[in-house]
Formats: sequence, structure tokens, C-alpha cells
Amino acid sequence: MGIFQHIAGLLAGGENLVLATIVSRSGSAPRAVGSRMAVRPDGAIVGTIGGGILEARVMELAREVFGHGQSVLKKYVLTAQDASQMGMVCGGQISVLLQFLEASQPANPELYRDIEAALKARKRAWLIIEMPSAFDVPQLTAQFLVRGEGMTAGDLDPQAIQTLTAQASAGQPEIVDHQGRRFLVESLCHEGSVYIFGAGHVSQQLAPLAVLVGFHTVVLDDRREFASRERFPNADEVIVLDSFQRALDGLEIDADSYLVIVSRGHAHDQTVLRQALKTDAGYIGMIGSRRKRDAVYANLEKEGYSRLDFDRVFSPIGLAIGAETPEEIAVSIVAELIQVRAEKNR
Repeated sequence: MGIFQHIAGLLAGGENLVLATIVSRSGSAPRAVGSRMAVRPDGAIVGTIGGGILEARVMELAREVFGHGQSVLKKYVLTAQDASQMGMVCGGQISVLLQFLEASQPANPELYRDIEAALKARKRAWLIIEMPSAFDVPQLTAQFLVRGEGMTAGDLDPQAIQTLTAQASAGQPEIVDHQGRRFLVESLCHEGSVYIFGAGHVSQQLAPLAVLVGFHTVVLDDRREFASRERFPNADEVIVLDSFQRALDGLEIDADSYLVIVSRGHAHDQTVLRQALKTDAGYIGMIGSRRKRDAVYANLEKEGYSRLDFDRVFSPIGLAIGAETPEEIAVSIVAELIQVRAEKNR
């Protein structure tokens, strides 16, 4: 979030930049793929790609990029001596993409303003950067922003978007080939959205933890005095429902959605679960004992739901850590959410 926010601010202020991004690495390297450093016209930097001799070489090349105003893909081989100066055990090979970002081109400030907004909202978004076709050859390249709702910055056809995002890793930036062109595809927001149905004691402990670990967090209840900003100051959204009978109406539920059912009673939990099982949610969890769970399942089975449907549900919810208090239960639920998210993003 930090560097994108800085870039958006500098471009909005009319300042040109050279953005250096690590796009591949092998052996020992100081920073991961996707690490970024913005070089300003006066040589000052924002962010880091590892410090030491690597950054010095990149900053030297950045001066050339300011001159010709195009992108350059550069390979750097760090010797054992280079590595030792940077606190590493041995050397490695790193490829860095340097892009010239001209502030007077409206698409650049707009793109990074949109990236900043997507990161703040913690909703699914992909940054796609066209790569130069060869090393050390300055070229004009394009950038694209794809949001979960299908909005894009830049001109990239829907089929290409679908192919690129499907082939790329959700966990880290990855270079993907498509129709003779190469793209760096990066999932900016893969944390997911947590929808907490019920605004009681467990939810009050759960919501800030979910926010803390990066989930877009929404709390929903039909009691206005419970679903309030006073009780949930850190939640991204607090929604007062007309009724749990239509708890999911208007929500964008997809594979990156985590539904946590912790309402004030079995009847409401069953009502929400009935609706949840009709969605493509990546996680559905319901609080309660095994006895309560089995009773809810039996009722829904009479309505036509199957054991295959119930196999999707994490119930009793949370990792088995012996949790008893609302605080402990919240920790166990968030731990399970993290575990499921990590498995999805591998």
C-alpha cells in the first residue's frame, strides 16, 4: 500500500518517476519478486529493492530512463562479493523492470489513484504490466488494472484478462506469456472479504482481528443497537439488516468471500446458512456445538440440501485450540480463515 500511495501522490503533484520492480530472481536475493522502488528526478528514492550495489546500479540506469522515457528490462548478476556487501550468504540473479511514469500523461496518475483506491477497499484487483520483449532494449509498454467487477484501466480484451489472471499465482507476481507478449501479473488484493453475520460478543472481538490480518470486513445484524460504528469502529462496513431472511441480498459473494455465521441463535444461523449454501463462497463457517450443527443440518436436509452441501461448512467453526471466551473463539476463527486463505493462495 505504502509505495503505491507515494507514487499516486507524486504523480498527482506533477512529478515524473522511474519505477523499478523486481520481476524475477534466482539464487540469493535481498527482496522478493514484486518489490518496488520509485526513483525521483533528483535521485531520491521511495521504497527499496534491497539496498547496496543493486540499488546503486538501478538508480544509475534510472537516469537513462528519465532521458529516453521508455521501459527497460535489466538483468543483474550479484557476485558473492556483491552479496556479502548486502548481508547475503551468496549471490544470485535478479531481473528488474524500470518504467518511466510521466505525470503529464493522464493515464498514469489515474492508474495509480485507482490502485490506491483498490488497496484501501481491499477488494480483488490485478495489476498487469506488459514486459519489454528483450533485455536492455528501451520500449514503450502498457499497464492495466483489472478489478473484480470487471473494470479496467487500459485497453486489454476480456479474453486476455481472463487468461492472464487465471494463469498467474494469487500469492505473488508472476510473468505470464500470452499470444507472443509477456506480462507481469500481480494480484494486488487477495486477502478476501469476511462477512460476519451477527454482531454479538464474539463478533466484536472477531472483526478487529479480521481487519488486522488484511480481510475486508463486513458486520451484519438486524439489531441497529448492535450493528453500529460505536461497537465496530474498525470494520470496513457495518450493515443493519431488515431481516436475516435476506441477509445476503446485495452482497458480492464469490470464491474470495468468507462467510462467518455467529448470530444470536440457532434459528438465525440456520436461516443464514440456508442462503450461504446457494453461493460460491470460498468459506462458510457456523458457530455452535456438534449437536446444534447436526440439528441444523437435519432441518436443511428436509428442504433438499445434501451432505455434499454440508461438507462445505466449517462447523464447529474455528481451529480446535480449546477456545472458550469470546476473545479466544475469535482467535480460533481468524486462525482458520488465515489457514483457508493461505491454502487458496498457494
